[in-house]
Amino acid sequence: MDNKLPLDPSGDATKNEKRDRAPGLFSRLTNLLLQMGLGESLLRTSTNVLSVIAIVVVIWLVQMFYRQGAFNADAAAATPDVAQVAAVNPPPAGPADSSPLGITRLAQLHTIVPSRPRQQIETYTVQEGDTVSGIAEKYGLQPATIFAANFDVLQDDPHSLRPNQTLRILPVDGVYWEWQGGIPFGQWAEYFKVKPEDIINYPPNNIDPASVGADYVNANVPTGKFLIVPNGVYQYHTPGGMPLGITRDTPASAQVAGPGSCPPISGGAVGTGTFVYPTDKHVLSGFDYSTKTNHLGIDLMGLEGANVYASDGGVVVYAGWNNYGYGNMIMIDHGTGFQTLYAHLSQIFVECGNNVSQSQVIGAVGTTGNSSGPHLHFEVRTATVVISPWDVLPPP
Repeated sequence: MDNKLPLDPSGDATKNEKRDRAPGLFSRLTNLLLQMGLGESLLRTSTNVLSVIAIVVVIWLVQMFYRQGAFNADAAAATPDVAQVAAVNPPPAGPADSSPLGITRLAQLHTIVPSRPRQQIETYTVQEGDTVSGIAEKYGLQPATIFAANFDVLQDDPHSLRPNQTLRILPVDGVYWEWQGGIPFGQWAEYFKVKPEDIINYPPNNIDPASVGADYVNANVPTGKFLIVPNGVYQYHTPGGMPLGITRDTPASAQVAGPGSCPPISGGAVGTGTFVYPTDKHVLSGFDYSTKTNHLGIDLMGLEGANVYASDGGVVVYAGWNNYGYGNMIMIDHGTGFQTLYAHLSQIFVECGNNVSQSQVIGAVGTTGNSSGPHLHFEVRTATVVISPWDVLPPP
């Protein structure tokens, strides 16, 4: 179809020819701009506008392309492959017209597993700044339980706690003690305010109920076995009130023989490992320690009848007369590798096998045996040598 003006119906050829040659609106506008000298500027402006529009369109198309790709990737990751899901989680058997693949519940990666009660004794190394109550709180226990499981270390004294000590940590509140026999098992359990079956049937104690007999009060529990007494009531021990059942690795015997020597003792209190003066006066009244003169102790000043104290806790392994110049004498085995000797006593207040605590009065100053006047002859011995008491006593 020709894009020409319609012919004049009058048939005037001149008019029709002029109409065919009449320029359009766009042509007239273009000619006008050219006459005004703006044609070149218009061309450049049109070209720039078209370029900007083209760039914007290209950027928009690129963004749409990448957004669509990311969406498809996320959808693929979120939707597991049907074959893989079916292989890992096969659908349960059901009616013939049921769907071949139901809704699959994936495993939770952060499943919370309930904590189980501890069944064994753990050990804890004391750190700088620790306290008994702080250690107990860390394990959800009472402070008494820490003392009850570590009497050999702490001696019921919170000030005995030292860095690098190793403590036993029970799995429950209670007591950890050695069964040494000698009394009915039921009576031993009653001391801790529990029933004998509470101890026998506690799994961590590894006791076969069938092996101890039907009568738990007189249960045949092997002696020398340390037992956890769950929920046992621990009774703190005051000085002089030593607990039952502290056993040394080897039975204790006095290193000095004589009529007052005691039979070997396997049980008894254990000392702190520190020493205090055995008399009120901390000065010499006679001979000092000297290996040259074979005077292997120190003579401490004291009036006749003055108190003599245990230099550390332990068990009495000698109490009585000695024929080798010591007179009335006491020896204490401390269970720490040390024994102490107290000689020339006027009175002895303890007997063989007695448990004594540090600073407990055990006798009185005297002048029995080879003595030139009232004083206390005091010795400190290890398994092999007699050492100077000054090496272990605090400053006067």
